[in-house]
Amino acid sequence: MPRPTLTVVIPIFNEEEVIPELARRLREVIQVWNSQIDSWEVVFVNDGSKDKSLEQLRMLATSDPRFKVISFSRNFGHQMAITAGLDRAQGEAVVIMDADLQDPPEVVSEMITRWREGFDVVYGVRTKRVGETLFKRVSAAAFYRLLRSMLGGVSIPADAGDFRLIGRPVVLAMRALRERHRFVRGMVAWVGFRQTAVYYARPARFAGETKYPIKKMVRFAIDGIASFSVVPLRFATWLGALAGIAAALTAAWATYQRFFGTGVVPGWTTIMIAVALGSSAQLLMTGVLGEYVGRIYEEIKRRPLYVTQEEINLSSSESDTPAD
Repeated sequence: MPRPTLTVVIPIFNEEEVIPELARRLREVIQVWNSQIDSWEVVFVNDGSKDKSLEQLRMLATSDPRFKVISFSRNFGHQMAITAGLDRAQGEAVVIMDADLQDPPEVVSEMITRWREGFDVVYGVRTKRVGETLFKRVSAAAFYRLLRSMLGGVSIPADAGDFRLIGRPVVLAMRALRERHRFVRGMVAWVGFRQTAVYYARPARFAGETKYPIKKMVRFAIDGIASFSVVPLRFATWLGALAGIAAALTAAWATYQRFFGTGVVPGWTTIMIAVALGSSAQLLMTGVLGEYVGRIYEEIKRRPLYVTQEEINLSSSESDTPAD
């Protein structure tokens, strides 16, 4: 069976309100894609949805065999859903996009054009984020700039999410990366190849609620930093150096007060400050070390990244998941 030119990977988690409009928009833009590509497929990855999302995806797959479905046995997370889609994607180019229509399918046409020009990765950069709170916009901007400052040799584009097109060589390189705590946009930057951007205004979510509340955003940010940087571990060295300087200054001050001071209450304040600073530094670094040790623990168990319960319109030849 010939390989399709384009695969679109779409993670799905409790999106029953969005799927009908997503299907309509996809069918509209596919008419445009047909002038750019020879063939296509759409791989929906149901990430343990509890609503009627899977039923709707089954109906879509029945209507057209080019709509394909992977359904997880439980919720494994957005990044694992993207990974499963990449594992099954057969296209010469693969587009990753979210189901909530904040990643407009119409932008894919421009991505295809840039890919045809010879770029291996074409990522979307958000020029405007409609419908998002000021806190989310500011925190996201601060996070990406902080992450870029920590990475050194790897440049992760600011204001770019997972919405992107990647060529077949990049897909194969990504399949070789099997770490559990996944930060896909960072992994795509890490593998390299020729990359460029397309710019678009990100609309508000079409319906439903965001799947990234503050708790998940913080967890995602920690995964991104811990997966690509050891700078937090170096805080121990910096804090140790600062604590040493503070201790030396305190010792000098205490010595001066002992011999030349006038009736100072002996050392209670200094001791309490020193204990508080030392304890907080130790607890902070214990937590940072725990994050990295926890990742080592989860990696050495070598469990599969995800478990599939059901696959629709996917042949056995397409189930070429790398060994985890």
